[in-house]
Amino acid sequence: MLGITADNKLKRLLVVGDRVLIKPKDPTDRTSSGLYLPPTVQEKEQVQAGYVIKVGPGYPIPVSTEDEPWKETEEKVKYMPLQAQEGDLAIYLQRNAIDVQYEGEQYIIVPQSSILMLERLEEL
Repeated sequence: MLGITADNKLKRLLVVGDRVLIKPKDPTDRTSSGLYLPPTVQEKEQVQAGYVIKVGPGYPIPVSTEDEPWKETEEKVKYMPLQAQEGDLAIYLQRNAIDVQYEGEQYIIVPQSSILMLERLEEL
């Protein structure tokens, strides 16, 4: 498990919208029968796993101004939060993933809709 700490070097990064920043889990380099797989085969797998590092604010919800339309209101955007949380193990579809490298580390950005399953250490 990858430790998420307060002094995390990624605290300056903001993930936008319904996207999730994932640190890919080290892929196994062999099959269950013991055969070694080259890196190109591992990268082309449709389903991958990794740890959720940062989560975007979620899906924007439209603000309704029905009570008094003439009244000036301060528009604050509200968001419906995502299910993924920092520290979760995410199983996601590789085809929608975007590879990024930040400060020498490899990360993946995926939309929440590409995440198939989350494993959380705490009980639901």
